[in-house]
Amino acid sequence: MTDTVSKGKRSEMMAGIGRKDTKPELMIRKALHSLGFRYRLHCGKLPGKPDLVFPRYRAIILVNGCFWHGHHCHLFRLPKTNTQFWKEKIAANCARDRKNQEMYAMRDWRVLIIWECSLKGKTKLPFDEVIDRAVEWLLSDIALAEISTC
Repeated sequence: MTDTVSKGKRSEMMAGIGRKDTKPELMIRKALHSLGFRYRLHCGKLPGKPDLVFPRYRAIILVNGCFWHGHHCHLFRLPKTNTQFWKEKIAANCARDRKNQEMYAMRDWRVLIIWECSLKGKTKLPFDEVIDRAVEWLLSDIALAEISTC
């Protein structure tokens, strides 16, 4: 199957996809802030510059896109063109995620991963449920958790 846009246009489109301040991340930030939780954004002192850092709770929340982080859900589909490149790219992202999580654990940081599929798509959870689960986790002592629909 050939691409429907030129190589230059595809490159421009992919370059326009941001790594931070994504719509799902902004939704989570706004909701938690309105509930009184204060956090730091993309803290450069921690590996991978995590999305939300809650120093008071020694907690990190990562809002991961299912495609970019290789989540095996209905939102992840490996492209049919340039497949080898994408396999390697996503595998490298997953390896980096694992390494960062190990480093967080070594530094006594707790981690919650909120997957994009829990916020959008045919299997999304009610938004209030996602926030309630995030708040419950923040107030707990659970080291690692995920919110996903898979």
